Amino acid sequence: MIGGGALAVAGAATVAVSLASASQYSESPAGADHAVFVQGNELDGNTIHVFARGDDGKLSPSGAYATGGKGGDQVDAPTDSLASQGSLVYDDTSGMLLAVNAGSNTVTSFRVEGRKLTDRKVVGSGGEFPASVAVYGNVAYVMNAGGEGSVQGFKITGRGLKPLAGSHRSLGLDNEDIPLFSSSPGEVEFTPDGRNLVVTTKSNNTVEVFPMRRNGLPAVAEPVINKSAGGVPFAISFDKAGKRMLVAEAEKSTVTTYKVRRDGKLKVVQEPLANGQETLCWLERAGNYFYGGNTGNSTVTGYRMDKDGRLSLTNDVGIATPPSANSQGVIDLAVTEDEKFVYVQNAVSGTVDGFRVEANGSLTKVTTAEGLPAFAESGMEGIAAV
Repeated sequence: MIGGGALAVAGAATVAVSLASASQYSESPAGADHAVFVQGNELDGNTIHVFARGDDGKLSPSGAYATGGKGGDQVDAPTDSLASQGSLVYDDTSGMLLAVNAGSNTVTSFRVEGRKLTDRKVVGSGGEFPASVAVYGNVAYVMNAGGEGSVQGFKITGRGLKPLAGSHRSLGLDNEDIPLFSSSPGEVEFTPDGRNLVVTTKSNNTVEVFPMRRNGLPAVAEPVINKSAGGVPFAISFDKAGKRMLVAEAEKSTVTTYKVRRDGKLKVVQEPLANGQETLCWLERAGNYFYGGNTGNSTVTGYRMDKDGRLSLTNDVGIATPPSANSQGVIDLAVTEDEKFVYVQNAVSGTVDGFRVEANGSLTKVTTAEGLPAFAESGMEGIAAV
């Protein structure tokens, strides 16, 4: 479920190797435009690798930017160093890209202007080993995976992230500061209406919910704890209407569909659906389709949701696109805002594959970006697409 890499990208023709200055500031951010952002998570200096995206989905390198922090690697991580989804997030409202620096317990914000990253700001994450970020409105929450685990809120301002007083909440875990990959929480995410903040915990096998106030603060001192319907809950996604929450579960590569109640309690609306693959961890939506990354056998599964909210596989074998020998160690994935393309990180290969979403939910490969930090002592983790 987990990975590694190095900052030695200087010889890779497909990645920009000069670290650009990120100290500029613009009062009116242009926002991202036809770009894919990949977090290198290098231990000696985390870097965001930027790619320009053509209308056909093809990628070309467009720069690399130091975050001012260090990447991290969880204990015994097989291919995915951060063991999480949502470690790199683009917020369209503010035009900011938010990245975790797990090795230095910080979070970096960049202002995005087209495909340029400017005005770099770095703040403390409020805990140990930050691994996931969620955004709703002008508020961001960071999930810290180390120690007892925690969530920490921030106000998104024109000058970066500002800690939100009274927002810090413990997850009550019992991890070391650098956690074991299987005992760290998997993701933090807001429900689409912003009324709840959700966290998955792997070893506790729970989906924990913080009901939220309108001021961006949790309404409770401790999360509402829900037992996961499937084993080892990891990634969180929501249907197009925002009414159903889907949770990917790594133990048996299943997806459970829930309704999140206002009080933080969950109702199972569809029991765990198995995909027949190995170690499903990541899950993202494209229209009425969902795509899951199976790191155990380096495949991507497609799911279809019908008008009644019923989830099914897009085909009998549970594979949306044929696996490639040159694309190994499938981990995180991202969908473009127009929902036409899916981009998948391959931790072992040090590549990102781009796919076009077809009308029947199948995926057609259109591009491969090479030379990214491959799994070794750490590896790339986190991807965002616009």
